[in-house]
Amino acid sequence: MFYSDEMSSFSLGVDYGTNSVRALIVRCKDGAEFGASVYQYPSGNQGVLLDSKDPYLARQYPGDYLLGLEKSVRGALAQAGARRGFSASEIVGIGVDTTGSSPLPVNERNVPLALSGKFRKNLAAQCWLWKDHTSWQEAEWITGKAVEHRPAYIAKCGNKYSSEWFWSKIWRCLNVAPRVFEAAYSWVEFADWIPSILAGVRDPLLIQRGICAAGHKAMYSEEWGGLPDAEFLKLLHPELAALRSRLYAKAYDATEPAGHLCPEWAKKLGLSAGIPIAIGELDVHYGAIGSGIAPEALVKVIGTSTCDCAVVAASNKVADIPGICGIVPGAILPGYYGIEAGQSAVGDIFKWWIEKICGGDETLYAVLERKAKKLHPGESGLLALDWNNGNRTILVDPMLTGLLLGTTLHTTQAEVYRALIEATAFGARTIIERIEEYGVPIRRIVCAGGITLKSPLLMQIYADVTGRVMQVAGSSQACALGSAISAAVLAGAHKDFPTAQAAMTSLKSKEYTPIPVNQRIYNELYVLYRRLHDTFGGKEAADVSQVMKQLLKLSIGNH
Repeated sequence: MFYSDEMSSFSLGVDYGTNSVRALIVRCKDGAEFGASVYQYPSGNQGVLLDSKDPYLARQYPGDYLLGLEKSVRGALAQAGARRGFSASEIVGIGVDTTGSSPLPVNERNVPLALSGKFRKNLAAQCWLWKDHTSWQEAEWITGKAVEHRPAYIAKCGNKYSSEWFWSKIWRCLNVAPRVFEAAYSWVEFADWIPSILAGVRDPLLIQRGICAAGHKAMYSEEWGGLPDAEFLKLLHPELAALRSRLYAKAYDATEPAGHLCPEWAKKLGLSAGIPIAIGELDVHYGAIGSGIAPEALVKVIGTSTCDCAVVAASNKVADIPGICGIVPGAILPGYYGIEAGQSAVGDIFKWWIEKICGGDETLYAVLERKAKKLHPGESGLLALDWNNGNRTILVDPMLTGLLLGTTLHTTQAEVYRALIEATAFGARTIIERIEEYGVPIRRIVCAGGITLKSPLLMQIYADVTGRVMQVAGSSQACALGSAISAAVLAGAHKDFPTAQAAMTSLKSKEYTPIPVNQRIYNELYVLYRRLHDTFGGKEAADVSQVMKQLLKLSIGNH
């Protein structure tokens, strides 16, 4: 819903997702949304460049990012321009969030290699999208070397380095596409690159890098002087050690600007030159801010994958948590430790089942949602593991795959659909339990993302499985809103982030409360899920010989 009122200051949030980019214009005093526009990436399969010979590959053409920036912002301005009380000249700042870790190789002028004719169609020269898992072996090597030589480096990121992250992807490029690696002067996270383009930065060494991507994905910490030291990187490969000096020495939280809007992009976008650009953050981190994150709250941004964010005051001590994606001071919310975890596929699992396996479209989503809602917990006799794109937390293993157990000749599409939703809920519960196990309390859960609005069934199942009330972020565009909040604070429209969040964020009135009878059954199913989780995840060799029969027993008892 969009509102109009008297003249006021506005901020712009630009949210780069997996398949599209969205621009959102909000009023700084209350977060009212005045204009929004979405641009779908035209390249590849729904914006993703794939390789039929390698299911782990996922890249994006950076030219889509630039075109999408102009198109989405212009579209949002056009919509806002029709509202009383809006003027583009009163946009006081811009915030940007993107997927990550999504590094791209650039030349000495900060131009992506893929924008040159020589590398235009070279997949290694594109942006290495967050869900690219081709570097799984490099990630294992990094973990091994860190355990042996620099255990502190990975202690803050769950004791295991991921194929989704910065160094493993760059090393993979060096191993499989040395010409691309050699041509790259530097590598820039997507979240840092867009703000640098808006600011007109032509030298990669002058880009203001954000602590979110640096700390959570690139093993950056001020405890050891920034990025991993050259001696350690040399243990991986001498070329990685040589690259270190062409990256960055310092990363910043959201109290620092990434720069100011340059005249070239001010003209392209129809904005005032010189307005501040907030430091780039990962989409889910700004999404957490846009959902009102605070201590003792867990924000779940549910989309193609899911990211869980929590914060702890910087004055407190936070224990290292095995299997999570990082504990980084200044990440997510300035003045706090940012804690990140997540699942490598959630919406993508439903998409796989409905579109690829069932051959359906948006209509089938609604049909299966309606049919699955009529089923009772445990009724189908099915149990699934949510690892169709590997496991991000708590196992950190991209080589794990999905599992569906308990099918019979009577199993229906809707039963499988519900079992997949339940699997992602069980995965979410596993993450919550791990975080709390290490002393970080979670009193409430706020969910954001399109699925939270489209699937009441999923939200109720999550409440029943986790045993917690599920709240929903007031804005359907929490990531873009979080970016806009950062811009508003930086521009001085609010004195700090808590004040801005209090004024600009909200919660939906609809909450999802656990249903006791469902919760009881899901507790039984969760025991079986953890047995499969720990066995197939390599944690322990549990006895799974009776799982099928226990599922059948639950099914008979809940028909």
